[in-house]
Order: sequence, then C-alpha cells, then structure tokens
Amino acid sequence: MHKIKIVKKIASLLKEIFFIGYISSFFYLLYGVVFNPPITTTQLGSLLQGNGLSRDYVSYNNMGSNIKLAVIASEDQLFPDHDGFDIKSIKLAMKYNKRHPNKVRGASTLSQQTAKNIFLFQGGGFLRKAPEMFFTFSIEQLWTKRTILERYLNVAETGAGVFGVQAAAKKYFNKDVKDLTRGEAAQIAACLPNPKKFTVKPLSSFVANRYDDIMRQMNNLEGDADVQEIIK
Repeated sequence: MHKIKIVKKIASLLKEIFFIGYISSFFYLLYGVVFNPPITTTQLGSLLQGNGLSRDYVSYNNMGSNIKLAVIASEDQLFPDHDGFDIKSIKLAMKYNKRHPNKVRGASTLSQQTAKNIFLFQGGGFLRKAPEMFFTFSIEQLWTKRTILERYLNVAETGAGVFGVQAAAKKYFNKDVKDLTRGEAAQIAACLPNPKKFTVKPLSSFVANRYDDIMRQMNNLEGDADVQEIIK
C-alpha cells in the first residue's frame, strides 16, 4: 500500500508539472507573436561557456530582403509551402542516415529550427524531437511565416557568441543587415549549419564553397510569388 501511495504521488506531481509546463508554453507562444525571446537556452549556454553574447534584435522591416532570401535558399526552400515539416526531405534523410550511420543528415525546416532555438535546446537527439514537433506545430498555427522567419533570423547562432543576423552583419561586414549585399547575405546563411566551425571571418572553405550555391538558389527562388510575399 505504501508503494502504491508513492506511485500515485509521483504520478500526481508529474501531472502538475506537465500542466504548468503546458500553460507556461502556451503563454510563451503568445508572447512570441509580438516579441523576440528575452534569452534562449543556446544564448545562455554561450554565456556559461565563456563565448559571450553578442546580439542585436531588429524588426523584420529593418532586415532587408537579401538575408531573408539567402536563409530560405540555404535552409528551407519549401518554407512558404509546408506546414512546418518537409516530409519528403525527412524520408530522404532517414534513408541516407541508415546507409551512412557516421554521417548524419538533418531535414529540419526553418519552423523546426525556430521552435528548437526558442523553446528547447541544442542536441538531445530523439528526446528533443517530441516537444520540437509540438512547438513546430504550435508556431505554424499561431504565428505567421514572416514572424517565424523574423524570430529565427534574430536568434540563430551565426558565430561563437554571435546571435542573429544583425550582430553577424555588424561583426563580419561592419554594416547593418539591411545593407548586406547578396553575396554577404549568402555567406552568413552558409555558416548556419555549424557557425562555430563554418566561419565567415576568417572565411572557411565550407562557406566559400557553399555560398555560391546559395546565390544560385536565391536567383531561382527570387521570382517565386510566395517567397516574395514573405521576404518583402
């Protein structure tokens, strides 16, 4: 009987924790409709690791179109069309990872990356995937595509201790993000998969090779009406 009471108490406690977490996350989702997050776990981790925290949140209208187009071209070309998940890319990534267990390929959309960056944490593997799916679905329902992209561009890590595209533009090119050329925007977008390793300054070989591809994709996507609706 004593063990049963303990199990019931634990179950009740877990239920209360889940309820509090659910309510808190709901209000934080609503907060995100209007405001950028005060801090993310990745930004906090950067501080604790001694990398510092350089960021400068800017409004969507003050970002310019080049960086928006570059990031869509680099990270998620179907961003205007999907509901948060690119099922085809996920299936292809799963097949690739099965054949190449030592070379893991991701298939996260910008919506998934935004959900991870704002509400969750880096790493975590499959443990993170369930809440990531919940938050991705939630922001797709409550936020517009422009809001999702704005939040991502403001919080994404763009170098060691550097977060957001405005801070990156200032650090690497000494200008505001709205004044970036297409090539400069493509270089910042190219570093996003691993910004500590794929550096913009000094220019890493990965960024040097990747940003030309991104610029070609920018040219291909630029005439898409749905893309234009988002980046304008």
